[in-house]
Amino acid sequence: MVDTVKPRLVAADADCDKVAYIVDETDRLTLEDDRIEKAILQTKARLLILDPLQAFLSQDGDMQSAGRMRNILGKLSLLAAKYNCAIVLIGHMNKGNAGNSIYRSLGSIDIAAIARSVLMIKRDGKDSQVRYMIPIKSSLSPEGTAIAFSLGGEEGFQWLGPCDLDFYDIEECHTRKNGKKTDVADCLIEMLSEHDVLSADILSEMSQLGVSRRTVFNAKKEVGVQAYRKNNAWYWRLPKTRLDDGVDGIMQSCDTVERG
Repeated sequence: MVDTVKPRLVAADADCDKVAYIVDETDRLTLEDDRIEKAILQTKARLLILDPLQAFLSQDGDMQSAGRMRNILGKLSLLAAKYNCAIVLIGHMNKGNAGNSIYRSLGSIDIAAIARSVLMIKRDGKDSQVRYMIPIKSSLSPEGTAIAFSLGGEEGFQWLGPCDLDFYDIEECHTRKNGKKTDVADCLIEMLSEHDVLSADILSEMSQLGVSRRTVFNAKKEVGVQAYRKNNAWYWRLPKTRLDDGVDGIMQSCDTVERG
């Protein structure tokens, strides 16, 4: 913080008296640490930034665990609402170029699903100092336009302002045929890897990520996800290598009833 972030704040003429950080040199801070709430309460913070997200996971934390991450991020969301403090999590995207960008964030799809807003930072292909901040999810308002900024050189950080940018011109991930369906299939496998899930919950989360119902059901068929009815609700589960004949028959008959 002192060696890297503060010099940049000073260069940007920031009021450093309004910036605080939690010292965790001897006791590493995690997303579940009580010190987060204490720091927000003590400083009356209006913005909390955790960068990078991966650095604040506990030893038993697993970013690939949908249930685990939803529980952790749900608690952070309650803190944000309780103290009227915006919480920004900065994560790194995986190296794959294929698939919708929101699926390329490292870890569980629930990280993106529970967030109210997701922004992607993309480097310009021709000018290495120019980046674009692109909205790829906005739950509470219409998505805005991309905003460009420069980073580096003698002038340091500079906003360049909104730009008329075709998202698909810089998003390599849309070049692969049927890429979206494949990525949704991967998400289904992840969401169902721990336990059966209400199909309504899956469709709701996918809808928040901009995935159509038809695409979800196509991916469901591709994966071989099985549907069954319990307590007047539809559940989905991953196929098993061996199922009891009776259960298998119920699964197959039910699967033909639930419609996409």
